Amino acid sequence: MFDSHLATKPQAETPPRPMPFRAAPDGDPLEIVSDARGLTARDLQGSACGWWSLEHTAQGVVLDWAGACAEEPKERETLAAIEAIFADQPHLQALHLAHALARLPGLARSGLISRRPDIPPRITQEAFFQQPRLWLGDARPPYPVRHVFTEGRRHPLRPDTPSGTVYRRYLPWLGRTLSLRVLEVERDLDRFHRWMNDPAVAHFWQEEGDLAQHRIRLERTLETPGIVPLIGCFDDAPFGYFETYWAREDRIAPHCDAGDFDRGWHVLIGEPEFRGRPHVAAWLPSISHYLFLDDCRTQRLVIEPRADNARMIGNLAKCGYALLKEFDFPHKRAMLGVQLRERFFNELGWIPQPPHPGSVPRPDPRFT
Repeated sequence: MFDSHLATKPQAETPPRPMPFRAAPDGDPLEIVSDARGLTARDLQGSACGWWSLEHTAQGVVLDWAGACAEEPKERETLAAIEAIFADQPHLQALHLAHALARLPGLARSGLISRRPDIPPRITQEAFFQQPRLWLGDARPPYPVRHVFTEGRRHPLRPDTPSGTVYRRYLPWLGRTLSLRVLEVERDLDRFHRWMNDPAVAHFWQEEGDLAQHRIRLERTLETPGIVPLIGCFDDAPFGYFETYWAREDRIAPHCDAGDFDRGWHVLIGEPEFRGRPHVAAWLPSISHYLFLDDCRTQRLVIEPRADNARMIGNLAKCGYALLKEFDFPHKRAMLGVQLRERFFNELGWIPQPPHPGSVPRPDPRFT
């Protein structure tokens, strides 16, 4: 017979286990777990492959190597750990490295490590988020410059359209991974057709039509040099369509004095549940981040939403786009928005800002 007092005795609560941070340097997924002892990297099978300690000193936050299966720290796992730290402390301007980590040759070659005689070597968040290998996986080197003409416009020859997933980033405030993959007609036609005929989308895009029309439209887009159509996903579930282009060859060029490597983009959010503020704070900075990473020579991003699209224009302003002017296309009056590379990385543009629900608190003075 069981003891009645045992049934009513309050059970001790088990503290929640910390949510692992997900990273994929060079396209290889890893999980980073933080606790009081520091950080642990593990592969998808759960095997630990690296340990780091984190110390708060008078000079700043110092990351040190604590050991692993290998005798020396590995660059890939260390990059994943650094990304996890910046995600946990988003206003940390720089992370100092102990000497074992500062000796990693790839970090120095990529320009990540800055050195001064009076402080330990360090990595700034501004430099770190300009490293394509953290989020692009199979990052392409800059394409050689060779000028050609398209419809009377002189511009650099563009690389071939990529395939598969081109960008992937874990968003800890959503607990989801955002990815961008190149559209595939057979895979995405029905979805694109449904989205274009959604009244909320059709109001701004004005591209309603039947399945055959939309098939032709997508096939032509994929065949057009310099235009890359992308499907945006949260945890691999598609939510929207992004059409990226080189501004020099686009109709926007005369209105913004487009440079050789300026990029532009259009967007539609097809799934209504992803149209709220927490999600726009994820996808809008992420498309900007992807386009800046795709070619290190890109200094400006441009966008031309309809001038009466107040919600989109407001979101652009909150995410660092300067709204320069209204102007007329044959089919619409547009607003020119411009994002500068320097502003995006200097002001940590990938971090949601108020009033987005995903925004982070003001900087903690201990970590600046």
